[in-house]
Amino acid sequence: MSNVTVIGTQWGDEGKGKIVDWLASRADIVVRFQGGHNAGHTLVVGDQTYKLSLLPSGLVRGKTGVIGNGVVVDPEALLKEIDRVTAQGLKVTPDTLKIAENAPLILPVHGALDRAREAARGERKIGTTGRGIGPAYEDKVARRAIRLCDLAEPETLDWKLDELLLHHNTLLRGLGAATFTKEELMAFLTGIAPRVLPFMAPVWDLLDDSRRAGSRILFEGAQAVMLDVDHGTYPYVTSSNTVAANAGTGSGVSPTSIGFVLGIAKAYTTRVGEGPFPSELHDEMGRTLGQRGHEFGTVTGRPRRCGWFDAVLVRRAVRVGGVNGLALTKLDVLDGLKEISICVGYELDGVKTTHFPSAPGAQSRIRPVFETMEGWEGTTHGARSWADLPAQAIKYVRRIEELVEAPVTLLSTSPERDDTILMRDPFED
Repeated sequence: MSNVTVIGTQWGDEGKGKIVDWLASRADIVVRFQGGHNAGHTLVVGDQTYKLSLLPSGLVRGKTGVIGNGVVVDPEALLKEIDRVTAQGLKVTPDTLKIAENAPLILPVHGALDRAREAARGERKIGTTGRGIGPAYEDKVARRAIRLCDLAEPETLDWKLDELLLHHNTLLRGLGAATFTKEELMAFLTGIAPRVLPFMAPVWDLLDDSRRAGSRILFEGAQAVMLDVDHGTYPYVTSSNTVAANAGTGSGVSPTSIGFVLGIAKAYTTRVGEGPFPSELHDEMGRTLGQRGHEFGTVTGRPRRCGWFDAVLVRRAVRVGGVNGLALTKLDVLDGLKEISICVGYELDGVKTTHFPSAPGAQSRIRPVFETMEGWEGTTHGARSWADLPAQAIKYVRRIEELVEAPVTLLSTSPERDDTILMRDPFED
């Protein structure tokens, strides 16, 4: 029996919500280990649709949820999300949700700075959600973060706010934005403390005890490898490490505890926000994929850019992300297309390559090299076995496996959780 870590292998929005929900029903504990409320999962359970940003998906299945120390937590957003899902019938209490006591907090000043910076960048904006995730991670690394445990110590908040505001108000003034007073931030923190502190726990002890007892732990990643701050399309990335290796660091468990790494990949490619996208389609086909796939960001509502499957980038994600097997989603969006293309390489300044460059200038100049395959007339929608798939659809999946150098261990054929073809059970690896 193994633990499982789920990560995205493209730019996020690969349909992790359904896969995580399907796996969570068989886990005992579900852990968020990085990111903030800039991430989002949509889960459909019966006639209810849950949109989660901070809460671990396992709470929908009545499992224990853990928010690890690698997550930056906006306490106000967290409480609103708890209130929203509670109104939908979910039970979220200190018995079902545990938050690491050393998790950094996102304050109103972080969101203000995030938005002011984006406005100042103009045409070179990164495309952040403006929710303060980046500035909060900066404070963590700079050792001035307000952490959850600090809410229990007003004297600690007092001197920490002095240091934090010295930095942030200087930046806000320089950007021509409104500044914050110590009194208003102190009032904000002391006001939310009584509701948030009951969820605080030494989660690393809980997770280690659970592991020793043989419990199944599911580590739930946010965003995706190509948004990783080290390995993604920098600087158009998120502010955390999204690879599976961070599951241990971001939750307080050993690297050997993260188990089977399941990488989620869409059968085509999408991206929200700015940054390079080699296989992007700017034509009618791109619009068709977006319409068929209902491609709008869960958190932002922004329309997603669409393109063909980029095998070069997913192969890179497989290698740096430590992916043992892929879960391929939204195959049914490609039903009925006469031809389907896969990006198998690039051309950079007239030279063919299978390496995605790190330098921004080179990233902007690369052009995709496509391999075109025959499409299929039948439907994959709702298929629950290989026998239900058209032959050409199977050929497409097999070709992806060859190109990315990883097996497809799970195939999703609709938003319904049971419309899934399982080739290998990650929990039994």
